[in-house]
Amino acid sequence: MPNRSTDTLYQLIKSLEKSEKRHFKLYIKRSSGNEDLKIIQLFDALDKMQEYDEVALLKKVPAIKKQQLSNIKAHLYKQVLASLRLLKSSENVELQLNEQLDHARILYNKGLYLQSLKILDKTKEMAFYYHQDSFLIQAISLEKKIETLHITRSMQGRAEKLTSQANEVHERRVMIAQLSNLALQLYSWYIKNGHARNEKDEAGVKEFFIDKLPEKAREQTGFYERLYLCQCYCWYAFIRQDFLMYYRYTQKWVNLFEEEPHMIEMEPGHYIKGMHNLLNAHFDLRNYQLFQITLRQFEAFSETKVATEHDNARIQTFVYINSARINQHFMLGTFAEGVKLIPQIEEKLEEYILYLDRHRILVLNYKFATLHFGNGDYDRCIDYLQKIIHDHVDLRTDLQCYARLLHLIAHYELGNFDIIEYLIKSVYRFMAKMENLTVVEEEMFRFLRKSFHVPRHKLQPEFEKFLGVIKQFEKSRHETRAFAYLDVISWVESKVYRKPMSTIIHEKYLASKKRSYSKLENA
Repeated sequence: MPNRSTDTLYQLIKSLEKSEKRHFKLYIKRSSGNEDLKIIQLFDALDKMQEYDEVALLKKVPAIKKQQLSNIKAHLYKQVLASLRLLKSSENVELQLNEQLDHARILYNKGLYLQSLKILDKTKEMAFYYHQDSFLIQAISLEKKIETLHITRSMQGRAEKLTSQANEVHERRVMIAQLSNLALQLYSWYIKNGHARNEKDEAGVKEFFIDKLPEKAREQTGFYERLYLCQCYCWYAFIRQDFLMYYRYTQKWVNLFEEEPHMIEMEPGHYIKGMHNLLNAHFDLRNYQLFQITLRQFEAFSETKVATEHDNARIQTFVYINSARINQHFMLGTFAEGVKLIPQIEEKLEEYILYLDRHRILVLNYKFATLHFGNGDYDRCIDYLQKIIHDHVDLRTDLQCYARLLHLIAHYELGNFDIIEYLIKSVYRFMAKMENLTVVEEEMFRFLRKSFHVPRHKLQPEFEKFLGVIKQFEKSRHETRAFAYLDVISWVESKVYRKPMSTIIHEKYLASKKRSYSKLENA
Protein backbone atom coordinates (compact mmCIF):
# COMPACT_ATOMS: atom_id res chain seq x y z
CA MET A 1 0.00 0.00 0.00
CA PRO A 2 1.39 3.47 -0.86
CA ASN A 3 2.69 5.31 2.17
CA ARG A 4 2.26 9.08 2.13
CA SER A 5 4.58 9.49 5.09
CA THR A 6 7.62 8.32 3.10
CA ASP A 7 7.79 11.27 0.69
CA THR A 8 8.91 14.59 2.15
CA LEU A 9 7.67 16.72 -0.78
CA TYR A 10 4.22 15.14 -0.55
CA GLN A 11 4.13 15.85 3.19
CA LEU A 12 5.13 19.48 2.64
CA ILE A 13 2.49 20.11 -0.04
CA LYS A 14 -0.23 18.41 2.00
CA SER A 15 0.63 20.65 4.96
CA LEU A 16 -0.05 23.82 2.97
CA GLU A 17 -3.13 25.93 3.57
CA LYS A 18 -5.16 27.43 0.71
CA SER A 19 -3.53 30.85 1.10
CA GLU A 20 -0.07 29.25 1.01
CA LYS A 21 -0.89 27.31 -2.17
CA ARG A 22 -2.23 30.45 -3.82
CA HIS A 23 0.89 32.39 -2.85
CA PHE A 24 3.11 29.64 -4.27
CA LYS A 25 1.37 29.81 -7.66
CA LEU A 26 1.79 33.60 -7.78
CA TYR A 27 5.42 33.33 -6.67
CA ILE A 28 6.24 30.81 -9.42
CA LYS A 29 4.48 32.81 -12.12
CA ARG A 30 6.51 35.90 -11.21
CA SER A 31 9.83 34.09 -11.38
CA SER A 32 9.11 31.20 -13.72
CA GLY A 33 11.08 29.86 -16.63
CA ASN A 34 10.01 27.07 -18.95
CA GLU A 35 11.28 24.46 -16.50
CA ASP A 36 9.00 25.83 -13.82
CA LEU A 37 5.93 24.89 -15.83
CA LYS A 38 6.71 21.27 -15.01
CA ILE A 39 6.96 21.92 -11.28
CA ILE A 40 3.51 23.55 -11.32
CA GLN A 41 2.10 20.42 -12.98
CA LEU A 42 3.91 18.28 -10.41
CA PHE A 43 2.63 20.48 -7.57
CA ASP A 44 -0.98 20.18 -8.76
CA ALA A 45 -0.72 16.40 -9.21
CA LEU A 46 0.71 15.87 -5.73
CA ASP A 47 -1.85 18.20 -4.19
CA LYS A 48 -4.71 16.12 -5.62
CA MET A 49 -3.31 12.73 -4.56
CA GLN A 50 -4.80 11.03 -1.48
CA GLU A 51 -1.71 8.84 -1.00
CA TYR A 52 1.74 9.17 -2.49
CA ASP A 53 2.18 6.76 -5.40
CA GLU A 54 5.08 7.39 -7.78
CA VAL A 55 3.73 5.19 -10.60
CA ALA A 56 0.39 7.02 -10.55
CA LEU A 57 2.19 10.37 -10.30
CA LEU A 58 4.19 9.80 -13.50
CA LYS A 59 0.98 8.89 -15.33
CA LYS A 60 -0.66 12.13 -14.14
CA VAL A 61 2.31 14.25 -15.32
CA PRO A 62 3.47 12.70 -18.65
CA ALA A 63 5.72 15.72 -19.35
CA ILE A 64 8.05 14.48 -16.59
CA LYS A 65 10.16 11.42 -17.31
CA LYS A 66 11.04 8.99 -14.56
CA GLN A 67 14.74 9.94 -14.67
CA GLN A 68 13.79 13.63 -14.31
CA LEU A 69 11.44 13.17 -11.36
CA SER A 70 14.02 13.26 -8.57
CA ASN A 71 15.60 16.54 -9.72
CA ILE A 72 12.27 18.25 -10.41
CA LYS A 73 10.94 17.18 -7.01
CA ALA A 74 14.04 18.64 -5.33
CA HIS A 75 13.56 21.89 -7.30
CA LEU A 76 9.88 22.06 -6.35
CA TYR A 77 10.70 21.43 -2.69
CA LYS A 78 13.11 24.39 -2.64
CA GLN A 79 10.64 26.64 -4.45
CA VAL A 80 7.83 25.84 -2.00
CA LEU A 81 10.12 26.65 0.93
CA ALA A 82 11.25 29.89 -0.75
CA SER A 83 7.60 30.87 -1.26
CA LEU A 84 6.77 30.11 2.38
CA ARG A 85 9.76 32.12 3.56
CA LEU A 86 8.50 35.19 1.71
CA LEU A 87 4.95 34.70 2.96
CA LYS A 88 5.84 34.01 6.59
CA SER A 89 8.75 36.42 7.07
CA SER A 90 6.58 39.07 8.73
CA GLU A 91 5.03 36.51 11.10
CA ASN A 92 8.26 35.18 12.57
CA VAL A 93 10.87 37.08 14.57
CA GLU A 94 13.70 34.74 13.61
CA LEU A 95 12.92 35.10 9.90
CA GLN A 96 12.90 38.89 10.32
CA LEU A 97 16.27 38.80 12.07
CA ASN A 98 17.70 36.56 9.37
CA GLU A 99 16.43 38.95 6.72
CA GLN A 100 18.03 41.94 8.43
CA LEU A 101 21.35 40.10 8.66
CA ASP A 102 21.11 39.21 4.97
CA HIS A 103 20.48 42.88 4.12
CA ALA A 104 23.44 43.96 6.26
CA ARG A 105 25.72 41.50 4.46
CA ILE A 106 24.51 42.64 1.03
CA LEU A 107 25.15 46.29 1.92
CA TYR A 108 28.59 45.40 3.26
CA ASN A 109 29.48 43.58 0.06
CA LYS A 110 28.35 46.66 -1.90
CA GLY A 111 30.82 48.75 0.12
CA LEU A 112 28.05 50.62 1.98
CA TYR A 113 29.55 50.07 5.44
CA LEU A 114 27.65 52.74 7.34
CA GLN A 115 24.32 51.55 5.99
CA SER A 116 25.27 48.01 6.96
CA LEU A 117 26.15 49.14 10.50
CA LYS A 118 22.84 50.99 10.78
CA ILE A 119 20.88 47.81 9.97
CA LEU A 120 23.07 45.82 12.38
CA ASP A 121 22.18 48.25 15.18
CA LYS A 122 18.46 47.60 14.52
CA THR A 123 19.13 43.86 14.36
CA LYS A 124 20.91 43.90 17.71
CA GLU A 125 18.15 45.97 19.32
CA MET A 126 15.53 43.46 18.18
CA ALA A 127 17.70 40.48 19.14
CA PHE A 128 18.23 41.94 22.65
CA TYR A 129 14.49 42.44 23.09
CA TYR A 130 13.72 38.84 22.18
CA HIS A 131 16.83 37.37 23.89
CA GLN A 132 18.13 35.95 20.60
CA ASP A 133 21.83 35.54 21.34
CA SER A 134 22.59 33.49 18.22
CA PHE A 135 21.62 36.50 16.08
CA LEU A 136 23.51 38.85 18.38
CA ILE A 137 26.65 36.81 17.82
CA GLN A 138 26.26 37.08 14.04
CA ALA A 139 25.53 40.81 14.17
CA ILE A 140 28.48 41.49 16.47
CA SER A 141 30.78 39.35 14.30
CA LEU A 142 29.89 41.36 11.18
CA GLU A 143 30.32 44.64 13.09
CA LYS A 144 33.77 43.51 14.25
CA LYS A 145 34.67 42.55 10.70
CA ILE A 146 33.66 45.98 9.39
CA GLU A 147 35.54 47.81 12.15
CA THR A 148 38.64 45.66 11.67
CA LEU A 149 38.86 46.07 7.88
CA HIS A 150 37.54 49.61 7.45
CA ILE A 151 37.84 52.95 9.20
CA THR A 152 34.20 53.98 9.61
CA ARG A 153 34.50 56.49 12.46
CA SER A 154 30.87 55.62 13.07
CA MET A 155 31.12 55.61 16.84
CA GLN A 156 33.77 56.37 19.41
CA GLY A 157 34.69 53.45 21.68
CA ARG A 158 33.04 50.89 19.39
CA ALA A 159 35.92 48.41 19.82
CA GLU A 160 35.53 48.31 23.59
CA LYS A 161 31.77 48.06 23.39
CA LEU A 162 31.84 45.26 20.79
CA THR A 163 34.39 43.34 22.84
CA SER A 164 32.27 43.65 25.97
CA GLN A 165 29.11 42.60 24.13
CA ALA A 166 30.84 39.60 22.53
CA ASN A 167 32.18 38.37 25.88
CA GLU A 168 28.81 38.82 27.58
CA VAL A 169 26.93 36.92 24.86
CA HIS A 170 29.54 34.14 24.84
CA GLU A 171 29.25 33.59 28.61
CA ARG A 172 25.48 33.58 28.37
CA ARG A 173 25.49 31.10 25.50
CA VAL A 174 27.73 28.72 27.46
CA MET A 175 25.30 28.73 30.40
CA ILE A 176 22.27 28.31 28.13
CA ALA A 177 23.93 25.40 26.33
CA GLN A 178 24.73 23.61 29.61
CA LEU A 179 21.23 24.08 31.03
CA SER A 180 19.41 23.17 27.82
CA ASN A 181 21.59 20.05 27.48
CA LEU A 182 20.71 18.97 31.01
CA ALA A 183 16.99 19.63 30.47
CA LEU A 184 17.04 17.62 27.23
CA GLN A 185 18.90 14.69 28.82
CA LEU A 186 16.47 14.52 31.76
CA TYR A 187 13.46 14.70 29.44
CA SER A 188 14.99 11.97 27.27
CA TRP A 189 15.40 9.77 30.37
CA TYR A 190 11.72 10.27 31.21
CA ILE A 191 10.51 9.52 27.66
CA LYS A 192 12.51 6.30 27.70
CA ASN A 193 11.74 5.11 31.23
CA GLY A 194 8.92 7.14 32.76
CA HIS A 195 9.11 7.84 36.49
CA ALA A 196 11.91 6.49 38.69
CA ARG A 197 11.10 2.86 39.40
CA ASN A 198 13.00 2.48 42.65
CA GLU A 199 15.61 4.05 44.92
CA LYS A 200 18.39 2.99 42.53
CA ASP A 201 16.78 4.93 39.66
CA GLU A 202 16.23 7.95 41.87
CA ALA A 203 19.78 7.92 43.20
CA GLY A 204 21.17 7.69 39.67
CA VAL A 205 19.05 10.59 38.41
CA LYS A 206 19.93 12.70 41.46
CA GLU A 207 23.67 12.09 41.04
CA PHE A 208 23.46 12.93 37.32
CA PHE A 209 21.49 16.11 38.02
CA ILE A 210 23.85 17.41 40.70
CA ASP A 211 26.90 16.58 38.59
CA LYS A 212 25.61 18.31 35.42
CA LEU A 213 23.90 21.36 36.96
CA PRO A 214 26.24 24.32 36.23
CA GLU A 215 27.64 26.39 39.06
CA LYS A 216 25.78 29.66 39.59
CA ALA A 217 22.87 28.35 37.52
CA ARG A 218 20.38 29.67 40.07
CA GLU A 219 21.96 33.13 39.98
CA GLN A 220 21.16 33.69 36.29
CA THR A 221 18.78 36.49 35.31
CA GLY A 222 18.43 35.99 31.55
CA PHE A 223 15.18 34.67 30.11
CA TYR A 224 16.55 31.49 28.50
CA GLU A 225 18.84 30.68 31.41
CA ARG A 226 15.87 30.79 33.79
CA LEU A 227 13.62 28.95 31.33
CA TYR A 228 16.00 26.01 30.97
CA LEU A 229 16.75 25.99 34.69
CA CYS A 230 13.01 25.63 35.35
CA GLN A 231 12.85 22.80 32.83
CA CYS A 232 15.81 21.04 34.47
CA TYR A 233 14.14 21.12 37.89
CA CYS A 234 10.77 20.30 36.35
CA TRP A 235 11.94 17.03 34.77
CA TYR A 236 14.16 16.19 37.76
CA ALA A 237 11.17 16.53 40.11
CA PHE A 238 8.75 14.76 37.78
CA ILE A 239 11.02 11.74 37.33
CA ARG A 240 11.36 11.48 41.12
CA GLN A 241 7.60 12.03 41.58
CA ASP A 242 8.24 15.04 43.78
CA PHE A 243 5.03 16.64 42.55
CA LEU A 244 5.26 19.67 44.83
CA MET A 245 8.65 20.64 43.38
CA TYR A 246 7.30 19.80 39.92
CA TYR A 247 4.43 22.24 40.48
CA ARG A 248 6.69 25.01 41.80
CA TYR A 249 8.97 24.93 38.77
CA THR A 250 6.25 24.52 36.15
CA GLN A 251 4.55 27.58 37.66
CA LYS A 252 7.85 29.50 37.48
CA TRP A 253 8.21 28.31 33.87
CA VAL A 254 4.82 29.82 32.94
CA ASN A 255 5.47 32.93 35.05
CA LEU A 256 8.50 33.76 32.88
CA PHE A 257 6.20 34.22 29.90
CA GLU A 258 3.72 36.23 31.95
CA GLU A 259 6.56 38.57 32.95
CA GLU A 260 7.58 39.00 29.30
CA PRO A 261 4.46 38.34 27.17
CA HIS A 262 6.27 39.16 23.92
CA MET A 263 8.30 35.95 24.43
CA ILE A 264 5.14 33.88 23.88
CA GLU A 265 5.26 35.05 20.25
CA MET A 266 8.97 34.16 20.15
CA GLU A 267 8.69 30.77 21.86
CA PRO A 268 5.09 29.50 21.59
CA GLY A 269 6.29 25.89 21.82
CA HIS A 270 7.95 26.43 25.19
CA TYR A 271 4.91 28.32 26.49
CA ILE A 272 2.52 25.57 25.37
CA LYS A 273 4.71 22.90 26.95
CA GLY A 274 4.87 24.91 30.15
CA MET A 275 1.08 25.19 30.33
CA HIS A 276 0.80 21.45 29.68
CA ASN A 277 3.18 20.66 32.53
CA LEU A 278 1.48 23.11 34.88
CA LEU A 279 -1.85 21.38 34.21
CA ASN A 280 -0.20 18.01 34.85
CA ALA A 281 1.17 19.32 38.15
CA HIS A 282 -2.29 20.48 39.24
CA PHE A 283 -3.65 17.07 38.21
CA ASP A 284 -1.01 15.16 40.18
CA LEU A 285 -1.65 17.28 43.29
CA ARG A 286 -5.44 17.26 42.75
CA ASN A 287 -5.54 21.06 42.74
CA TYR A 288 -9.08 21.02 41.34
CA GLN A 289 -9.72 24.76 41.35
CA LEU A 290 -6.29 25.80 40.05
CA PHE A 291 -6.55 23.12 37.37
CA GLN A 292 -9.83 24.63 36.15
CA ILE A 293 -8.41 28.18 36.14
CA THR A 294 -5.28 27.12 34.23
CA LEU A 295 -7.29 25.08 31.72
CA ARG A 296 -9.51 28.09 30.97
CA GLN A 297 -6.40 30.22 30.52
CA PHE A 298 -4.95 27.63 28.12
CA GLU A 299 -8.22 27.37 26.18
CA ALA A 300 -8.30 31.18 25.82
CA PHE A 301 -4.72 31.10 24.52
CA SER A 302 -5.70 28.45 21.94
CA GLU A 303 -7.95 31.06 20.26
CA THR A 304 -5.18 33.66 19.90
CA LYS A 305 -3.27 34.42 16.71
CA VAL A 306 -0.04 33.01 18.16
CA ALA A 307 -1.70 29.63 18.74
CA THR A 308 -3.55 29.43 15.43
CA GLU A 309 -1.32 30.87 12.72
CA HIS A 310 1.19 27.99 12.65
CA ASP A 311 0.50 24.26 12.37
CA ASN A 312 2.93 23.28 15.10
CA ALA A 313 1.41 25.54 17.79
CA ARG A 314 -2.14 24.70 16.73
CA ILE A 315 -1.58 20.92 16.84
CA GLN A 316 0.35 20.91 20.11
CA THR A 317 -2.26 23.13 21.75
CA PHE A 318 -5.03 20.81 20.57
CA VAL A 319 -3.27 17.71 21.93
CA TYR A 320 -2.39 19.18 25.32
CA ILE A 321 -5.77 20.83 25.93
CA ASN A 322 -7.62 17.60 25.19
CA SER A 323 -5.18 15.65 27.33
CA ALA A 324 -6.00 18.07 30.16
CA ARG A 325 -9.74 17.71 29.57
CA ILE A 326 -9.40 13.93 29.88
CA ASN A 327 -7.39 14.36 33.08
CA GLN A 328 -10.16 16.55 34.46
CA HIS A 329 -12.66 13.74 33.89
CA PHE A 330 -10.26 11.39 35.71
CA MET A 331 -10.20 13.79 38.69
CA LEU A 332 -13.97 14.27 38.78
CA GLY A 333 -14.89 10.65 38.03
CA THR A 334 -16.99 11.79 35.04
CA PHE A 335 -15.83 8.95 32.80
CA ALA A 336 -19.03 8.80 30.75
CA GLU A 337 -18.59 12.45 29.75
CA GLY A 338 -14.92 11.85 29.02
CA VAL A 339 -15.66 8.94 26.69
CA LYS A 340 -17.76 11.32 24.55
CA LEU A 341 -14.60 13.30 23.75
CA ILE A 342 -12.79 10.35 22.20
CA PRO A 343 -14.38 10.28 18.70
CA GLN A 344 -13.71 13.96 18.00
CA ILE A 345 -10.16 13.70 19.35
CA GLU A 346 -9.48 10.65 17.19
CA GLU A 347 -10.85 12.43 14.14
CA LYS A 348 -8.36 15.25 14.66
CA LEU A 349 -5.53 12.83 15.41
CA GLU A 350 -6.12 11.21 12.02
CA GLU A 351 -5.94 14.64 10.41
CA TYR A 352 -2.70 15.44 12.25
CA ILE A 353 -1.14 11.97 11.99
CA LEU A 354 1.87 13.20 9.98
CA TYR A 355 2.82 15.65 12.71
CA LEU A 356 2.35 13.61 15.90
CA ASP A 357 5.12 11.66 17.59
CA ARG A 358 4.65 8.07 18.73
CA HIS A 359 4.97 9.03 22.37
CA ARG A 360 1.93 11.32 22.22
CA ILE A 361 -0.17 8.65 20.49
CA LEU A 362 0.92 6.11 23.11
CA VAL A 363 -0.14 8.39 25.98
CA LEU A 364 -3.50 9.24 24.41
CA ASN A 365 -4.33 5.58 23.75
CA TYR A 366 -3.64 4.82 27.41
CA LYS A 367 -5.88 7.71 28.47
CA PHE A 368 -8.67 6.48 26.16
CA ALA A 369 -8.35 2.99 27.64
CA THR A 370 -8.51 4.34 31.19
CA LEU A 371 -11.61 6.40 30.39
CA HIS A 372 -13.38 3.26 29.13
CA PHE A 373 -12.18 1.29 32.16
CA GLY A 374 -13.58 3.90 34.56
CA ASN A 375 -16.82 3.88 32.58
CA GLY A 376 -17.11 0.10 32.92
CA ASP A 377 -16.65 -0.62 29.19
CA TYR A 378 -13.88 -3.18 29.56
CA ASP A 379 -14.04 -4.46 25.97
CA ARG A 380 -13.31 -1.01 24.54
CA CYS A 381 -10.64 -0.53 27.19
CA ILE A 382 -8.92 -3.70 25.96
CA ASP A 383 -9.12 -2.52 22.34
CA TYR A 384 -7.06 0.59 23.12
CA LEU A 385 -4.62 -1.27 25.35
CA GLN A 386 -3.90 -3.76 22.58
CA LYS A 387 -2.83 -0.87 20.35
CA ILE A 388 -0.12 -0.13 22.92
CA ILE A 389 0.83 -3.76 23.60
CA HIS A 390 1.13 -4.64 19.91
CA ASP A 391 2.82 -1.41 18.82
CA HIS A 392 6.31 -2.60 19.85
CA VAL A 393 7.51 0.94 20.59
CA ASP A 394 10.66 1.38 22.66
CA LEU A 395 9.23 4.32 24.61
CA ARG A 396 7.88 4.68 28.13
CA THR A 397 8.52 1.23 29.58
CA ASP A 398 6.34 2.35 32.50
CA LEU A 399 3.29 2.82 30.25
CA GLN A 400 4.04 -0.43 28.47
CA CYS A 401 3.91 -2.17 31.84
CA TYR A 402 0.76 -0.47 33.08
CA ALA A 403 -1.01 -1.04 29.80
CA ARG A 404 -0.47 -4.76 30.34
CA LEU A 405 -1.54 -4.56 33.97
CA LEU A 406 -4.73 -2.67 33.11
CA HIS A 407 -5.33 -5.17 30.29
CA LEU A 408 -5.13 -7.97 32.88
CA ILE A 409 -7.56 -6.21 35.25
CA ALA A 410 -10.03 -5.52 32.41
CA HIS A 411 -10.10 -9.25 31.58
CA TYR A 412 -10.53 -9.94 35.30
CA GLU A 413 -13.57 -7.63 35.33
CA LEU A 414 -15.00 -9.41 32.28
CA GLY A 415 -14.60 -12.76 34.01
CA ASN A 416 -12.34 -14.16 31.28
CA PHE A 417 -10.84 -16.66 33.70
CA ASP A 418 -9.71 -19.01 30.94
CA ILE A 419 -6.87 -16.57 30.14
CA ILE A 420 -6.40 -14.86 33.52
CA GLU A 421 -3.83 -17.31 34.83
CA TYR A 422 -1.76 -17.00 31.65
CA LEU A 423 -2.01 -13.17 31.72
CA ILE A 424 -0.95 -13.00 35.36
CA LYS A 425 2.23 -14.94 34.61
CA SER A 426 2.90 -13.06 31.36
CA VAL A 427 2.40 -9.56 32.78
CA TYR A 428 4.36 -10.35 35.93
CA ARG A 429 7.32 -11.61 33.86
CA PHE A 430 7.19 -8.53 31.63
CA MET A 431 7.14 -6.09 34.55
CA ALA A 432 9.85 -7.98 36.41
CA LYS A 433 12.04 -7.95 33.30
CA MET A 434 11.56 -4.20 32.99
CA GLU A 435 12.36 -3.82 36.72
CA ASN A 436 8.98 -2.17 37.05
CA LEU A 437 7.53 -3.94 40.07
CA THR A 438 6.85 -1.88 43.19
CA VAL A 439 5.43 -3.17 46.48
CA VAL A 440 1.91 -2.14 45.40
CA GLU A 441 2.18 -4.09 42.15
CA GLU A 442 3.53 -7.13 43.98
CA GLU A 443 0.48 -6.96 46.27
CA MET A 444 -1.81 -6.61 43.26
CA PHE A 445 -0.43 -9.76 41.68
CA ARG A 446 -0.67 -11.59 45.00
CA PHE A 447 -4.32 -10.57 45.29
CA LEU A 448 -5.16 -11.53 41.69
CA ARG A 449 -3.52 -14.95 42.02
CA LYS A 450 -5.41 -15.62 45.23
CA SER A 451 -8.80 -14.21 44.18
CA PHE A 452 -8.64 -16.15 40.92
CA HIS A 453 -9.49 -19.28 42.91
CA VAL A 454 -12.09 -17.63 45.19
CA PRO A 455 -15.80 -17.77 44.17
CA ARG A 456 -17.15 -14.34 43.23
CA HIS A 457 -19.71 -14.27 46.04
CA LYS A 458 -16.88 -14.70 48.58
CA LEU A 459 -14.59 -12.01 47.19
CA GLN A 460 -15.81 -9.15 49.37
CA PRO A 461 -13.57 -9.94 52.39
CA GLU A 462 -10.59 -10.42 50.06
CA PHE A 463 -11.11 -6.96 48.54
CA GLU A 464 -11.39 -5.46 52.02
CA LYS A 465 -8.07 -7.03 53.05
CA PHE A 466 -6.42 -5.90 49.83
CA LEU A 467 -7.66 -2.33 50.34
CA GLY A 468 -6.20 -2.29 53.83
CA VAL A 469 -2.83 -3.43 52.48
CA ILE A 470 -2.48 -0.90 49.64
CA LYS A 471 -3.93 2.10 51.53
CA GLN A 472 -0.84 2.19 53.73
CA PHE A 473 1.28 2.93 50.63
CA GLU A 474 -0.90 5.79 49.37
CA LYS A 475 1.46 8.49 50.68
CA SER A 476 4.70 6.66 49.88
CA ARG A 477 6.56 8.54 47.13
CA HIS A 478 8.06 5.42 45.57
CA GLU A 479 4.65 3.78 45.40
CA THR A 480 2.63 6.71 44.03
CA ARG A 481 3.44 5.70 40.46
CA ALA A 482 1.02 2.78 40.72
CA PHE A 483 -1.76 5.15 41.78
CA ALA A 484 -0.84 7.78 39.15
CA TYR A 485 -1.23 5.40 36.19
CA LEU A 486 -4.21 3.51 37.52
CA ASP A 487 -6.35 4.59 40.46
CA VAL A 488 -6.12 1.16 42.06
CA ILE A 489 -7.46 2.36 45.39
CA SER A 490 -10.66 3.76 43.86
CA TRP A 491 -11.10 0.54 41.85
CA VAL A 492 -10.80 -1.60 44.99
CA GLU A 493 -13.05 0.77 46.95
CA SER A 494 -15.68 0.39 44.24
CA LYS A 495 -15.68 -3.35 44.98
CA VAL A 496 -15.66 -2.94 48.76
CA TYR A 497 -18.47 -0.36 48.85
CA ARG A 498 -20.32 -1.81 45.85
CA LYS A 499 -20.40 1.46 43.93
CA PRO A 500 -19.24 2.34 40.41
CA MET A 501 -15.64 3.55 40.26
CA SER A 502 -16.89 6.85 38.82
CA THR A 503 -19.07 7.40 41.90
CA ILE A 504 -16.19 6.67 44.29
CA ILE A 505 -13.92 9.23 42.58
CA HIS A 506 -16.66 11.84 42.31
CA GLU A 507 -17.42 11.50 46.03
CA LYS A 508 -13.74 12.14 46.78
CA TYR A 509 -13.87 15.26 44.63
CA LEU A 510 -16.98 16.53 46.45
CA ALA A 511 -15.38 15.81 49.84
CA SER A 512 -12.25 17.76 48.79
CA LYS A 513 -14.42 20.64 47.59
CA LYS A 514 -16.26 20.65 50.92
CA ARG A 515 -12.95 20.73 52.84
CA SER A 516 -11.79 23.69 50.73
CA TYR A 517 -14.96 25.64 51.49
CA SER A 518 -14.60 24.81 55.19
CA LYS A 519 -11.02 26.14 55.22
CA LEU A 520 -12.14 29.37 53.54
CA GLU A 521 -14.92 29.85 56.09
CA ASN A 522 -12.51 29.31 58.99
CA ALA A 523 -9.79 31.53 57.52
